[in-house]
Amino acid sequence: MAESTVTVREARAHLADHINRAEEGSPTVITRNGIPVAAVVPIADFDALEEAADVLLAREAEAVLAEGGPTVTMAELLADLFTEPSEGAT
Repeated sequence: MAESTVTVREARAHLADHINRAEEGSPTVITRNGIPVAAVVPIADFDALEEAADVLLAREAEAVLAEGGPTVTMAELLADLFTEPSEGAT
């Protein structure tokens, strides 16, 4: 089955149909003002994307370590994640 493209309004009105299409292996791209903003995809495709992202991140981390790049402790990482950025920071 081919990919279909619908507006947000159409996706809302026919969400069950797009979920059924995804179960059958066909993604639906959702647009807002003509710009693709989301997709309803088969779960196998989503899982594959997540796995590929994990592999890519692991390779990047290994490359940084191989080059003697900086490392941080888990405590530093968590502190960084939960520290609110200061005003004016982007």
